[in-house]
Amino acid sequence: MLRQWSGQSGQGPGEKEPQPAGEELWEQEMERLCASRAPVRTLPYAMVDKRFIRQLREPNGVKTSRWQRWQRRRQIAGRRLGEAAQRLAQGFGLWEGALYEIGGLFGTGIQSYFTFLRFLLLLNLLTLGLTASVVLLPLAWLRPPGPGPAQNLTLQCPGSHQPHTGIPKFHNQLWNILTGRAFNNTYLFYGGYRAGPESSSAYSIRLAYLLSPLACLLLCFCGTLRRMVKGLPQRPLLGQAYRTPLSAKLFSSWDFCIRVREAATIKKHEISNEFKAELEEGRRLQLAQQRSPTQRACHLLTFLRVNVLIGLLVVGAISAIFWATKYSQDNKEEALFVVLQYLPPGVIALVNFLGPLLFVFLVQLENYPPSTEVNLTLIWCVVLKLASLGMFSFSLGQTILCIGRNKTSCEAYGYNACDYQCWENSVGEELYKLSIFNFLLTVAFAFLVSLPRRLLVERFSGRFWTWLDREEFLVPKNVLDIVAGQTATWMGLFFCPLLPLLNSIFLFLTFYIKKYTLLRNSRASPRLFRVSSSTFFFQLVLLLGLLLAAVPLGYVVSSTHSSWDCGLFANYSAPWQVVPELVALRLPLAGQRVLHYLSSHAFSFPLLILLSLVLTVCVSQSQANARAIHGLRKQLVWQVQEKWHLVEDLSRLLPELAPSDSLEPESPLSRASRPRSFCPGFPCPGSPGPRTPRPGSSHVVPTGLSPPSTGPRDRPGRSSRFRFPSGPAL
Repeated sequence: MLRQWSGQSGQGPGEKEPQPAGEELWEQEMERLCASRAPVRTLPYAMVDKRFIRQLREPNGVKTSRWQRWQRRRQIAGRRLGEAAQRLAQGFGLWEGALYEIGGLFGTGIQSYFTFLRFLLLLNLLTLGLTASVVLLPLAWLRPPGPGPAQNLTLQCPGSHQPHTGIPKFHNQLWNILTGRAFNNTYLFYGGYRAGPESSSAYSIRLAYLLSPLACLLLCFCGTLRRMVKGLPQRPLLGQAYRTPLSAKLFSSWDFCIRVREAATIKKHEISNEFKAELEEGRRLQLAQQRSPTQRACHLLTFLRVNVLIGLLVVGAISAIFWATKYSQDNKEEALFVVLQYLPPGVIALVNFLGPLLFVFLVQLENYPPSTEVNLTLIWCVVLKLASLGMFSFSLGQTILCIGRNKTSCEAYGYNACDYQCWENSVGEELYKLSIFNFLLTVAFAFLVSLPRRLLVERFSGRFWTWLDREEFLVPKNVLDIVAGQTATWMGLFFCPLLPLLNSIFLFLTFYIKKYTLLRNSRASPRLFRVSSSTFFFQLVLLLGLLLAAVPLGYVVSSTHSSWDCGLFANYSAPWQVVPELVALRLPLAGQRVLHYLSSHAFSFPLLILLSLVLTVCVSQSQANARAIHGLRKQLVWQVQEKWHLVEDLSRLLPELAPSDSLEPESPLSRASRPRSFCPGFPCPGSPGPRTPRPGSSHVVPTGLSPPSTGPRDRPGRSSRFRFPSGPAL
């Protein structure tokens, strides 16, 4: 340490004099540390050395100025504020211990699923906070008027068919809660929000209600995009041939701050899982490089056959969801009311349960690496899940909004007013039932399938039970389940504003249910994958779900006719019509002209030119960064090769510099301390490897630098690659 070095700088009575070169280096280092203004906490020294450096910079009796003390306090406060913001962004440190335990026992790949679940919980809480602050609190403060008299409108419905009045047909209160009909007149659904005319209040509840879903989607988009960019794998930046040296992981993976036996066990499992994943990737990469053209052609045919079969399964699943939704909406008999209400969510759940299992089995036939297998299965599950939700939304739109259908009530009111008096509540109920059903299915599968399976496997023995075993925790299926629930939540922001609260509760409970299933009822996967290879795809799947939710929401806000008897936009042809009305009422003439110019075609042309310039600059910067990374990678390889050449030259020169008459045997200590590689046990990137002896080159070790041949192990001509003489030989 520095303090010991400093204490040894003085000469004692029995001590040797220090070397002049070492003393000079010591003085130069002390001068550099004293003159440097770098923060002490960033210096690569131990805590004792840092205290010693601080004493050198601030000796006793010398006081710093007030400006320096204030600047130091400001830096400390800024650092603590940044750390607090980082903890806030990570979810208040929620489930840190559980995530550490899961990552150590099952690998970082499965840990990424639980981290992703925590991220979704944070998004839902932010969405709920935004909705409550701009809609619920002002609405409670302004005290909106009660429901007025119903409008006297005559509906021209065929026959004696009458619209639903909102009174539940099934009189069991439990089923009313499960279907959402018990909350029709609350703030959970669109129909429970009311407000007076826009001119009666300075705060527009309608505008806040309209813009809050759009702001929530924008907030979630920014958070997801930031996390996706942060989770980009760094291997494409370093090239396909680059691999992290295993020696670095071997000698720097252990955490020496661990003092508890359980934490040490988890850390050992974590390091072991990392090595297994690294070695598995290396083995599969080597096998892929050794494939013949015939094997590659067979692999391509297998890829085409498997993906065509998966595509046909997806088309069949989408068709089943479409007909189930249509049948549920067209047939609402009294006897089968509850069954028909949950028929579309049931079919969607069945499709999403069987689909990932079939996809996993079919993708495994292609013999991909574990990370690629997870990503391909995830992509097909995304196609299935998002196509299911898209078809569900389209079938609802066809039945409620008469998309592609001609009805008398649709022509008069813009929606099927004969069957749906408040169609926004009906859509909100469908999404509410979908969220409820997904969570109930998670609970039922955990305690009615996984738990009995584990108990039976532990109770009985035999070939069948050995084959059955505990279930394997499938990351793609579990990720798609929570992404589907989150997509349904985003789709219901306009129809069911408090759906994020419900989804937050479900996500919180899902974490503990999945943790129990993983630790108690599941077995560790024999194939491990890296977290960096799947985190990016998790965020990409979530981003696709966000875009899928934004498309129908934008269509409803801008183009559909609002219900004539419920909600905030009862007197508007479309919810977006409140924006021009408020612009005309609240903004002066100059502001109206500015907004009119920003929404006109004259502004789109310079905006397009500006975006083209920004895109050109970004692409140029990206290409420059790629060229710089390529150059730095080549420079790193050159430096490593140069070091190897210098070491080999040194190994050839040292025998020539040694005295020829030294007959003293080689020291065992020096022989044990000879370096064999810069990366012990593993090749360094750019290392040239062992060279064949050139003709005429002298690689015979002199007599004074090698031990005498006393046994059969000492063969002539066999010498170590590096020959460093011992102390007496020099």
